[in-house]
Amino acid sequence: MTKEIKSVDYGLEKIFKGAQDFLPLLGTDYVEFYVGNAKQAAHFYKTALGFQSLAYAGLETGMKDRTSYVVVQDKIRLVFTTPMPGTDKTAIDEHITKHGDGVKVIALWVEDAKKSWKETTKRGAKSYFEPRTEKDEDGEVVRAGIHAYGDTVHIFVERKNYNGTFMPGFEKWESHYNPESVGLKYIDHMVGNVGWGEMNTWAKFYNETMGFANLITFDDKDISTQFTALMSKVMTNGNGRIKFPINEPAEGKKKSQI
Repeated sequence: MTKEIKSVDYGLEKIFKGAQDFLPLLGTDYVEFYVGNAKQAAHFYKTALGFQSLAYAGLETGMKDRTSYVVVQDKIRLVFTTPMPGTDKTAIDEHITKHGDGVKVIALWVEDAKKSWKETTKRGAKSYFEPRTEKDEDGEVVRAGIHAYGDTVHIFVERKNYNGTFMPGFEKWESHYNPESVGLKYIDHMVGNVGWGEMNTWAKFYNETMGFANLITFDDKDISTQFTALMSKVMTNGNGRIKFPINEPAEGKKKSQI
């Protein structure tokens, strides 16, 4: 294990050169969770992890099928979205029924959302939605999306012409309850747990579709207990700001933790 990690420490420049430049990513814009109770989830993250209130969307802001609360801590923005009670069943309901509370959107901050969507879809990514411009009195945000593993999607967010609190459709969430930060700075990495034999498939997807490089690989001898095991490939973009470990199960005495 020590030898593996040491090779990463001294080989970053070479590895990052392997990540292509057709999809420059500036960082993680936000992560959106589909949950059964958005307000309760936001309250938990504020109380337990020191997040602050940032923005809100719902009937009052023109949203008719969902309610969303956004919390922030330093460079981390989390969105909690729940379906509007009394409305027809939506994709949000279906996601919660299938997965429970969980991540739906990993949004990536880009300089040009249209170009990001075009470059990834022409390389084989399945479109989630085509580029669209959303406007309000604070400017405009351009967003576009592609599908990733499972029901997870990536949304490219271009906000260089926007000066609002979060994005159009949201208003500032004023709250008297804002606990102190616990010191969280930014999202270091986000793990994708995939099925048997799918790790290489999705590592290839990130390499060919999004220009990522393989930072490091762990096999079942590196990550295992007496009973369970997994394998992992850590994929990174060119500047190293986005890292996606892709994990798949490995054989063990009992069911893999993946």
